[in-house]
Amino acid sequence: MNSTASKVYKSLAEVLLDEGLVDKTKEEEIRLRRLKTGESEEEIVKALRLVSELELVMAKAKFLRVEYVDLEKTAFSPEALSLVPESVAQKYKVVPYKFEPKEKLLYVAMSNPLDLETVEFIEKKSGCKVLAAMSLPKQIESFVREKYQREKGITSEVSRALDERKADENKKVKVKNQNGVSAEAPVAKIVSTILDYAIKARASDVHIEPQEENVRVRYRIDGILQEKYLLPRNVLNAVVSRIKILADLKIDEKRVPQDGRFFFANDEQDVDLRVSTLPTTYGEKVVMRLLKKSQKVPILIELGLRGRALKNLMDSIQRPHGIVIVCGPTGSGKTTTLYSILDIVSTSKVNVVTIEDPVEYQMKGVSQAQVNVQAGLTFASALRSFLRQDPDVMMVGEIRDTETAELAINAALTGHLVFSTLHTNDASGVPPRLLDMGVEPFLLVSSLNCVVGQRVLRRVCKDCSQKIPIPEDKKKMFQDVLGLIYGMIEERNKKAGLGMTIPKVTGCEKCNQTGYLGRIAIYEVMPISEKISKLIVEKASAGAIQKQAMEEGMLTMKQDGYAKVLEGITTIDEVLRVAEY
Repeated sequence: MNSTASKVYKSLAEVLLDEGLVDKTKEEEIRLRRLKTGESEEEIVKALRLVSELELVMAKAKFLRVEYVDLEKTAFSPEALSLVPESVAQKYKVVPYKFEPKEKLLYVAMSNPLDLETVEFIEKKSGCKVLAAMSLPKQIESFVREKYQREKGITSEVSRALDERKADENKKVKVKNQNGVSAEAPVAKIVSTILDYAIKARASDVHIEPQEENVRVRYRIDGILQEKYLLPRNVLNAVVSRIKILADLKIDEKRVPQDGRFFFANDEQDVDLRVSTLPTTYGEKVVMRLLKKSQKVPILIELGLRGRALKNLMDSIQRPHGIVIVCGPTGSGKTTTLYSILDIVSTSKVNVVTIEDPVEYQMKGVSQAQVNVQAGLTFASALRSFLRQDPDVMMVGEIRDTETAELAINAALTGHLVFSTLHTNDASGVPPRLLDMGVEPFLLVSSLNCVVGQRVLRRVCKDCSQKIPIPEDKKKMFQDVLGLIYGMIEERNKKAGLGMTIPKVTGCEKCNQTGYLGRIAIYEVMPISEKISKLIVEKASAGAIQKQAMEEGMLTMKQDGYAKVLEGITTIDEVLRVAEY
């Protein structure tokens, strides 16, 4: 619902009718009752329980022509928080969530944005012009309770850093670092707080992004970026310098991208951080990838492989030679799958070597090398060196060019088991892509054991998800995609006395109100059969190869995803988000 729509409404009931939340009869009932009893429309809607609390607040915002703010999905500014004392926020039930220093604009959320007396008081208290938005009363109470207590550290340190902004912050941080950075340094505490939250929230990446008015801090959690903080622009240089010092990068070099890494530990766990800086229009952007030291390599079943797909993959990796390729876009979990496979094949009886960009997991018993283009160590040059290292199993992080593809194929033909990745949409697209790279068809069919396609999607939170019957308008979609598999699942559920249900996400504190917690992969595993080999030699299209693979029993990623929806593991929205191409 767009709370800032241009249409002017005469009553709250009219908004509810326009949004399809009540019918014409109910609208008339609200109006007549208001005339008879003198109750407000809001009181009547609540008494009749016509809509949810959220729908009512959003409709009210639209009627009053003010913005509606979902505080659970809004990044907050520690600087804004520091402008309104906790006691004031509690007493007047207001949330300062954003601040624009140039115009001295303070954005606050209230349950009643038309309370001009409160707005005027906050303007005098903060010395800023206040723009009031509407939010749920329970979200306001939760925000005040949690942010003022939990985020007290970063709020006070941002204030201290701003007080010291006239000093040369970069120089000060550097000098302190030489003598051991003080734990009390404001900028050091801001960086520590940002990283602490990343570990607690299970984030894989932290993005520190300069904007025109502020600095946005976002976290990639379960594959989705979520805003958390809005820092003042004045602390950007100091924060970036602090991270650069930790990562052993050049502080004074701001014109070119830099890469580095450092180690960070808190009470919960130790992490390695891979740091990348990028010059942008408004300053240097920093992205930090978190690699947890204590992280164990998951087994294939935990990743989401099962049934025939798991059996076909296990058969392929237990062969003494050949090549197995995992495909999918960036961030689809290909490397994790390869590590899980290496964990199976790596024993004291075999020599396993890898070339990666970068090394993400440290694996016992595996010789791991990292790409270093400046030193001349590429995927192709490493592959040549591997052959002189008496290897049994080789893992090449990615096949990027013709030279690497040919070397990997030749290694597989000469008695080695090779694993690698390729950027294609699905498993059936791998053979045509390799042929396009110049690999000879007869060499490809002689060496290729199996192709795995995958995507990663979010699991529903077990604590707050609900099971609902499949809506009638979606039942046909499931039947069309799954075909005979739908009937098999339906039959199995009937025997167990269960209906056909799908999960509905709601959101709780444990999953940060997202409804999702953790991730799982969906797979398609295509072993190279005799008929598929023939199609490859004939240079058939990816569509023809996929059709043959499905006739031989391969489940596509979309089918695997739909089956996992029916099992209550994920939602149809997640499957369509990652597997609709």
